[in-house]
Amino acid sequence: MSASPQPADLPGRVAPDRAIGFWGALSTNILNMVGIGPFITIPLALGAMGGPQALLGWVLGAFISLCDGLVWAELGAAMPDSGGSYVYLKRLFGERGLGNMLAFLLLWQTLVNGPLNVAAGAVGLTNYASYIFPSLSHGALIGVAAVLCLVSTALLYRDIRSVQRISQVTTLIVIGALAWIILSGVFHFHAARAFDFPPGAFTLHTGFFAGLGTTTLIAIYDCGGYANVCRLGGEVKNPQRNIPNSIIASIILIALLYIGLNLSILGTMPWREVVASKAVVADFMHALYGRTGGVIVAGLIMIAGWGSIYVVLLGYSRVPYAAAAEGRFFKPFAALHPKGHFPTVSLVFMGVASAVCCLVRLDALIEVLIVIQTLFQYSVQCIGVIVRRKALKEIGMPYRMPLFPLPALLALAGWIYIVTTSKLIYIGLGVVLFAVGSLIFLLLAHRRKEWPFAVPIVQPAGA
Repeated sequence: MSASPQPADLPGRVAPDRAIGFWGALSTNILNMVGIGPFITIPLALGAMGGPQALLGWVLGAFISLCDGLVWAELGAAMPDSGGSYVYLKRLFGERGLGNMLAFLLLWQTLVNGPLNVAAGAVGLTNYASYIFPSLSHGALIGVAAVLCLVSTALLYRDIRSVQRISQVTTLIVIGALAWIILSGVFHFHAARAFDFPPGAFTLHTGFFAGLGTTTLIAIYDCGGYANVCRLGGEVKNPQRNIPNSIIASIILIALLYIGLNLSILGTMPWREVVASKAVVADFMHALYGRTGGVIVAGLIMIAGWGSIYVVLLGYSRVPYAAAAEGRFFKPFAALHPKGHFPTVSLVFMGVASAVCCLVRLDALIEVLIVIQTLFQYSVQCIGVIVRRKALKEIGMPYRMPLFPLPALLALAGWIYIVTTSKLIYIGLGVVLFAVGSLIFLLLAHRRKEWPFAVPIVQPAGA
């Protein structure tokens, strides 16, 4: 299986610098994972399960993330190029066949999901902005979210080394804030309050599994981002080690912090009050330290939210660039800054589109994101590492998941469970997006005489 030229191999193409080390890769993942998610979704998870048994969803979400992380680790180490799944799917399934279509569909959904993902962080962040500034109107909060997307775009318009320094400093702030919140809960923890399960909490029925599916989806959203470094693979030093290590380390660290965060809040506040809160961590710290404590933690959470916006935008901006650099997308998206060697047009497009998407409701952003990513990306990658094992071995496998293929199968089962327990409207939206993308690909392939419309080469008689 021959590999197509990567951006660095194309004639006259200047490749991005490999300047991101392990700690830079780890911080890139952690900032993407933490963001604003856990600080706004704890009430949603409790409401879906109807009590503290929602912790089951967090544990299941972390387990699925770890299994899926092993899939990403294999692919990222084998193909350390910018673009992530776009590169993986194309090379796994054949660059002149089905892989070309799957890569196109991945790019197609990225143009939608990238801005939605960034916007989700920005819109969620405004819940805590409204805690600090309760007089802000709904329209003003939307404006704040949009401005954050544009400011992040401007800050990312620079050399990757500067970007790495900013992400590492922000990561320290995020981890420090989480540690403060968790320790505050430890000193005020009441087990009876934390495990105040309602009657029938663990009765196995349709409602229980539906609620568990919703809670797991929320946990997956909050844990999502552990493979953000794969989108920057072409800019990572020693990627065969740093990509797998940063993925696995970020999942374990963040899973422990999230479970600790949940237990701290549940052991301090009655869970029925938590369900009704929109800025739950600010309310939690307000109860312990007064208004000042609530404002301080809200400010720290806003920094965490901005850090997530920052690195998600960074990662997604590299996907259209990688496709365009190979001649598979609009040529302007392949533009690199002449001095900083970072994508320019791709970055600006993602930033502006994200600002526009801030008009969408937060709950819709979250559910659509997970369903579409599962249909287009996560499940396909799990299948790919199993059924295309021979092709992956030909590419080279410096890292191999333990107990293969069990982690990939478990991750795939988890993705199927999450999608089948989601709302039909979001499943339908994902199917429509898939169908439209497939139609566009087939029209382009027909015009270019490419797979599946390629004209077979007829060998001359006697050749």
